[in-house]
Amino acid sequence: MKKLFALLTMLLFTCSTFAQTEQPEMADAMRSNGKIYVVVVVCLVILLGLVGYVVRIDRKLTKLEQKKD
Repeated sequence: MKKLFALLTMLLFTCSTFAQTEQPEMADAMRSNGKIYVVVVVCLVILLGLVGYVVRIDRKLTKLEQKKD
């Protein structure tokens, strides 16, 4: 019964998305406004922050492993 309810709910949501009006895609609208570059920069900053965090944690773990031996 739960599976049937979940299936019907998902079908209902997909049907409502087909009824939306035809508008430009979000990326096209942002590109035309020049805001796509802001999105790209924010994504790059987040990615670089995560890479820096992983490198820092790796260095700390390496130091701890060397102290242990």
